[in-house]
Amino acid sequence: MDLVKWLSTRDGIAHRADAAAHGFSPSHVRAAIRAGHVHRIRSTWIALDSAPADLFTAAAAAGRLTCLSLARRRNWWIPDSSDGTDDQHHLQVRPNAHRLRTDVTFHWARPLVDRGDRVLQASVEDALAHIAQCLSSEDALSVWESAVKVEHLDLESMRAVRWPDSASRDYANTVRGMSDSGLETIFVVRLSPWGVPIRQQVMLAGHKVDVLIGTHLVVQLDGFAFHSSSADRTRDVAHDAQLRLRGHTVLRFTYAQVIHDWAYVERTVAAAVARGLHLSPAAQARRA
Repeated sequence: MDLVKWLSTRDGIAHRADAAAHGFSPSHVRAAIRAGHVHRIRSTWIALDSAPADLFTAAAAAGRLTCLSLARRRNWWIPDSSDGTDDQHHLQVRPNAHRLRTDVTFHWARPLVDRGDRVLQASVEDALAHIAQCLSSEDALSVWESAVKVEHLDLESMRAVRWPDSASRDYANTVRGMSDSGLETIFVVRLSPWGVPIRQQVMLAGHKVDVLIGTHLVVQLDGFAFHSSSADRTRDVAHDAQLRLRGHTVLRFTYAQVIHDWAYVERTVAAAVARGLHLSPAAQARRA
């Protein structure tokens, strides 16, 4: 395998020590650089034109992708205010790193997990610790919930990590890994102070529902990534019908409503609770 093909199997970018370990001598690498087949990044990295911009930036800054940058790369849920509108790369760098770049958000900290000098991505734990400091409490908790779900993280192990700050420790003790999306986390976090029992991912009528308030008020949250096809919509309508036949009230909210019109969502749920729709029909009859 030649150097270009080898690099293409590694996201188009690699540490020169790894290239040497795979049989590409320094003279071989220098020849490829002179021929324009690969680019030299500082003295330690080489890359193809096709290398992802975020990894290229990390190599150029002697850092590792972390925080929102790692969240995007690992497909964690990201709040709308950060997803696609934040052009900053988030990099974990050593405390003595330079601050010359203006297009990067630097996280100066000793890593919780030191992965060595040949990687361009921080550990999951380090990224979560940086998210705890970088985002609002609600958004940070949403990303943490998504990370737990996507990465299949063990909650007990998470709580045993020696987190560097109280915010990270609080999130580690709070996350449950129950949310199918950050949208679901936001909804639950905002309604938790109400004092009404709220459960997530409860099996009802043969399928899981996003949120169950009390025993009979079902809330389904339709995010961007779900419920988009005709088949999905048909399945949802059929499930809603089965829930209603069993005495449940079903409320559906879109991503845009939860994120951009929370007052409407809150008002609608409050009206349902005020009418006792979160109670069983028998309990409602007793209240009448």
